[in-house]
Amino acid sequence: MAYLAQTLITRAWYLSGIIARNLETVSGDQISDGLFLLNELLDFKFSDLHLIPYFQEFDLNLVQGQELYFIPNLSGVETMTFNIQTVRYSMLPVDRKTYFGTGRVDGIQSLPYNYRVERTRGGSNVYVYFVPNQTFPAKIWGKFALTDVSLNTDMTTVYDNFYLAYLRYILAEYMCNEYNIELTPGNQRKLRQIENKLISVSPADLLQQKMSTMQSDSALNYADANIGRGWRP
Repeated sequence: MAYLAQTLITRAWYLSGIIARNLETVSGDQISDGLFLLNELLDFKFSDLHLIPYFQEFDLNLVQGQELYFIPNLSGVETMTFNIQTVRYSMLPVDRKTYFGTGRVDGIQSLPYNYRVERTRGGSNVYVYFVPNQTFPAKIWGKFALTDVSLNTDMTTVYDNFYLAYLRYILAEYMCNEYNIELTPGNQRKLRQIENKLISVSPADLLQQKMSTMQSDSALNYADANIGRGWRP
C-alpha cells in the first residue's frame, strides 16, 4: 500500500502533540510547512552519514590524464576500485595531508593507486593518483544524499518501512523545535532507540589495510610508475 509523504507529514504533526489527534485537522499551511521541514531534514542527512543506512554503487570512467572527478550527492566513500578488462584492482584512500601535502611528481600517468575524497557543494570531489594512463571503468561504493520528496511521493518506493518510522519521529521533533516546545519524553526515548538501531544497520567496514606510494618518511620510487606501473607483488 502506498505511503504518501503527505500521510507521513500528517502523522508527524499528530506525533508531535502540536495538533490533537481526532480533535484537530492538519491545515494546508501546516502540510506545506511539514513538507519544507521534511525536505530540510532529508537534506541535512547529507552531513550525517551514521543515520543514512544505505550504501549505493556508483559507476564512472577514470579518464586518461584526469585527476579530479566530481560525484554529485556523494557524501562518503567506503571502497573504490577500477577494472582492466575483467580484473578488478583496489584503490587505497589516503588522508588530506598525505595526498595534498607530501612531495610527489605531478602528472605521472600510470595505474591509479590512491584516492582522496573531499566534500564540496552538491557532492564530493574524488582525486586519484597516479593520473590514469588510459580510460579505466571504476566503481565507488558509498553513501549518497537522500532524495527530496513531494506531497504525492510514495515513500515506500524510496525508503524502507523502518526508515519511515525514523523519519516520522525525527520530523515530529523538528516540528516541536519550530514551535519552541519539546517532544514528549517517551517519544524522545523512542527516537533515540531508533537512531541507535539505525547506526548498526549498515556500519562502516573498519577493517583497513593501508599502503601508499606517498609515505611522508620515504621518497617516491619511480620504478613504481615506470616499471611496476604503481603495483608491486
